[in-house]
Amino acid sequence: MDKTLISGNWACGEAAIRAGCRFYAGYPITPQNELTEYMAEHMRQAEGGTFIQAESEIAAVNMVLGASAAGARAMTSSSSPGISLKQEGISALAADELPAVVVNMMRGGPGLGNILPSQGDYFQATRGGGHGDYRTIVLAPSSVQELADLTMDAFDLADAYRNPVMILGDGMTGQMMEPVVFGKPRPRHYSEKYVLKGSGEGKSRFIRALILDALRMEEHNWKLVRKYTVIAQKEVRFETFRTGNAKLVIIAYGIAARIAKGAINRLRDSGYKVGLIRPITLWPFPAQIIRDTAERIGKFLVFEMSTGQMLEDVQLALEGRARVSFYGRPGGVVPTPAELAKAIVQEYQR
Repeated sequence: MDKTLISGNWACGEAAIRAGCRFYAGYPITPQNELTEYMAEHMRQAEGGTFIQAESEIAAVNMVLGASAAGARAMTSSSSPGISLKQEGISALAADELPAVVVNMMRGGPGLGNILPSQGDYFQATRGGGHGDYRTIVLAPSSVQELADLTMDAFDLADAYRNPVMILGDGMTGQMMEPVVFGKPRPRHYSEKYVLKGSGEGKSRFIRALILDALRMEEHNWKLVRKYTVIAQKEVRFETFRTGNAKLVIIAYGIAARIAKGAINRLRDSGYKVGLIRPITLWPFPAQIIRDTAERIGKFLVFEMSTGQMLEDVQLALEGRARVSFYGRPGGVVPTPAELAKAIVQEYQR
């Protein structure tokens, strides 16, 4: 199989095009600009492809909403503060039950922060970010290969559930280069009955989230909840690494999980029995595997490049079954495996 040495941002763009994305709207922001650059060059080469550099992040996400309503596989991307501006549009996509893919290459924050890799947007991504009772499927790649694979999966998930899907990477994932094997182009499986054609054929359809009658709005919310329940049952993804005889388990996602693997391999060579659970879907969160692991392991260490956000989901999953500690580096600081290994040893020996 042919491998291509490519950056994460470019790999995401190429995978999106292979997944059938034919509409992209975005606005420049570091560290995801290379993705917008890639789409600007290559979308025009894809049959039926449209690229728009919008006047703002708000405009971009609403262009995606319109394209999705018209039947296009559509995507937008940004980084942290830009995603904040897109939140109302993402909420509307969920309310309108429209498929779309949103890419967030996280940077340091809060506020404008800096342009360095971080994982400070976990709450924003997994709690919806916008207003109202809604959920966004959140995928967290830890390599360029996985970023490409999950980008293609994201379009299928968005179509299957008619819901926005977020790919949550970080500046390092987007900027680093690794060899990638791209999947074959995928045909779209999406019912035409949900597409606004504007042809005057058949019964008129409306796509709207403004429902002024309280009881009808309530029923719409419960309808969404039923869908989210199905997603939570069927779409959980995770990886376990060297947990078989572990006495302490690290829980980390994305690039932090790769740092954790390096630390674990170091410690295993020194006789420490340490393993890893890596959530791949941050929502739905893989709570059950964590609970099951707690039946035989009493120590967990959550490692994030933040002040501790996934930590809360781990604590909720464990329900007091085991001890949980935390190690984090926020603001764009990327710790080494050696640094993390020292923190793990301290917890291991407690």
